[in-house]
Amino acid sequence: MSKAAAILAVALVAIGIAGADAAAELLSSRPITIVIPFTPGASADTIQRIVTKKVTENTGQTIVVESRPGGGGAIGAAAVKQAPPDGHMLFQANAGTHAANVSLYPTLSYDPIKDFRPITLMWSFPQLLSVPLDSPARSVADLVALAKSKPGGLSFASQGSGSGGHLLGEMLKARTGANMVHIPYRGAGPAALDLATGRVDFFFVSYSSVLSFLQAGKVRTLAVTSPKRLPTLPDIPTMREVGFAGIELDAWFGLVAPAGTPGPVIAKLNAAFVQAVRDPDIVRQIVEQGAEPAGDTPAEFAAFIASETERFGKIVRAAGAKGE
Repeated sequence: MSKAAAILAVALVAIGIAGADAAAELLSSRPITIVIPFTPGASADTIQRIVTKKVTENTGQTIVVESRPGGGGAIGAAAVKQAPPDGHMLFQANAGTHAANVSLYPTLSYDPIKDFRPITLMWSFPQLLSVPLDSPARSVADLVALAKSKPGGLSFASQGSGSGGHLLGEMLKARTGANMVHIPYRGAGPAALDLATGRVDFFFVSYSSVLSFLQAGKVRTLAVTSPKRLPTLPDIPTMREVGFAGIELDAWFGLVAPAGTPGPVIAKLNAAFVQAVRDPDIVRQIVEQGAEPAGDTPAEFAAFIASETERFGKIVRAAGAKGE
């Protein structure tokens, strides 16, 4: 039995059902709303809709994806924490909202641990270090040299404070000592647009968020932050290959519910979303977006969040990053 099948079997036993109809009649006829802390069209939005559509196909449950960007994810997180704990409003937790923000902000309007119950980790993906097509930088070394040569340095976009793009930019700045100015956006979509039009100098961005600009020849990718080259971009070297080992960071995404949500509801949601994210067709679509599917138990996701909070704390402190 594969790991994915084992995870799903455990979840089905927990809710007392088995077989292909495991997630049927998921919760009720009322819609489930998934709040994502990014703008529509961002990679997190795109993949969430792919997975959500499959859950709806499997269960008949109406699911609405709602975008509430801003505040480094705090706006969306704070809204969901106040929702009734019945499983009908969920939050798309990520490496920023449920790991990095604890160290980035002196105070938060939510507690990532106390205010939520983990459901499952869904997917993760590396970032691409990209520049406008007319940038003179043809390599990461070129980019660093360019930043050091300009009195004002270079600007770098991010999907928002605490995002992978923010932390990776800060890590590159700390490693090289070059002047690099962070420009936070409310999601990857507007940041990628400004990159393509040359309003910012570089951006650590997901594959799907910048794909249309790559295809249109408006953006150049210098390196990827994964340990290995991406199958979708086999000619692009890793940061490790070009001499910047350690500047590696996966952006991860999962689902959480408000604290107090009953265990049986969490188990039903876990079974439904793990089943969807491990479906062969959904795996293919996620991989095409430059991401890697996941799917685990609530307990495993809780342990993962705890370990990531510690890891991101060290990264934030080492880079001297602060929320904006």
